[in-house]
Amino acid sequence: MYMWWILIIVGLIAAAYVWFRSYPAFGGRLSRTERRAFAARGDGYSGRKFNNLIPTSTAVSPASMADAAKQYLKGGANRRPAAAIPADPVHPGEWADTSGQARVIWFGHSTFLLFIEGKTILVDPMLGASPSPFPAIGGRRYSGRPPIEAEQLPPLDAVLISHDHYDHLDYGTIKRMKDKAARFFVPLGVKAHLIRWGVAPDKIEELGWWDTASLDELQLACTPARHFSGRRGFDQNATLWCSWVVKGRSTNIFCSGDSGYGPHFKAIGERFGPFDAALMECGQYDKNWEAIHMMPGQTVQAFLDVQAKLLIPIHWGAFTLALHEWTDPVERVLEAAKREGAAIATPRIGQTLAIDAPEKSSSYWWRQPE
Repeated sequence: MYMWWILIIVGLIAAAYVWFRSYPAFGGRLSRTERRAFAARGDGYSGRKFNNLIPTSTAVSPASMADAAKQYLKGGANRRPAAAIPADPVHPGEWADTSGQARVIWFGHSTFLLFIEGKTILVDPMLGASPSPFPAIGGRRYSGRPPIEAEQLPPLDAVLISHDHYDHLDYGTIKRMKDKAARFFVPLGVKAHLIRWGVAPDKIEELGWWDTASLDELQLACTPARHFSGRRGFDQNATLWCSWVVKGRSTNIFCSGDSGYGPHFKAIGERFGPFDAALMECGQYDKNWEAIHMMPGQTVQAFLDVQAKLLIPIHWGAFTLALHEWTDPVERVLEAAKREGAAIATPRIGQTLAIDAPEKSSSYWWRQPE
């Protein structure tokens, strides 16, 4: 009798293991050959994982983790909107503009379309309902639905991915729009996920920090960030994380990805700045993980470090991934920008923002009417 129970338990464990390895949203796995190639390159790769440029702890003490979990489950006033927030529906006419102006359409959180010098680029493709491998149990998007569905995206010259976390790289989004994209530019290791999801390998280019690539006359640079990676829980830092530079003949854009504050911002500004605009992370912060997610005041300092003219706050307005109120990031970054005399634009989700005329597309849309 006991033997039967043992066999049943072993069978269940084996089935769970097979399921866990095969569940598609978890993405691909690096081969031994790929790991050896990364180690030969350097890039802070230790044979199993990548490392930040400066010591960075991603660990949270058990007591702090327990308290954060308790507070998260308990809920709190204004941690998410009381009702669905507005999102401007995006229509094909938005990308038919032939004026040549550099433009951005922010889709909430860190996903946006960039139109620059004749190219259309999607950054951090996440148009799903929830930043989770199991959407049914993850936190829901504030706007209910994104301002555009993945199938409605225009033909894309490129997709840039900053790292493989679920709120920046969504399995469902990739499956639905992969054939619209001519090329994918990703940090080291992320290619395995895309191949697992059906993207042709010859469309994907992997880069390490400070590597550059060309998109016709645009220069793309994979630049450092201070963060971490992983989709399975036990694969932390198996793939690289980064920020991106998109440099054209007359327009230069910086995309921060996720990052704690650090000296890399100044190095990026010195090497690739000044920038016409910087899309900078400002939300989902906490003192417990300040090393990997900037506080709003640090967002403004990082913006100054990279030598940008216009700050566009991102990584807010879509999901609750921290304990602060949902409007706290943008309010605090506005306050810090005002203190520093920094130009800042806060477009509505789905609204087109012209980089050289941001005042036409900036408002305090999240504030409730008096």
